[in-house]
Amino acid sequence: MTQIALIFGSLFGLMAVIFGAFGAHLLKKKLTSDQLQSFETGVKYQMYHAILLLVLGFNLKTNGSIDNAIIYAFIIGTFLFSFSIYGLVISSANNKKLKFLGPITPLGGLFLVLGWAVLIWKFLHQF
Repeated sequence: MTQIALIFGSLFGLMAVIFGAFGAHLLKKKLTSDQLQSFETGVKYQMYHAILLLVLGFNLKTNGSIDNAIIYAFIIGTFLFSFSIYGLVISSANNKKLKFLGPITPLGGLFLVLGWAVLIWKFLHQF
């Protein structure tokens, strides 16, 4: 499972750099300031959780179900949260807003919160 955390952490980090550059250079002219800020929020959360997945991948000592739940929550949450924001912003800029993505963003956020909560629970039960 730690290998999956390392792979997704690396992949999310790579994509965050690409999407950040894409937003800063190509989308800057096409998006409103609010849309650009939303896009940047997706990039920031993606990078934060990419780094977290790398840290977890290098530091988790076991492959128990709690560790698996933490890693999957962060992977699913990052994907749903950040990528739904990208889709909403880009589709809105093209006047074809994909409204079905709206409820996916908070669902992704819920997975991220769950991942952090289970991580706290794991730390509290180690002592």
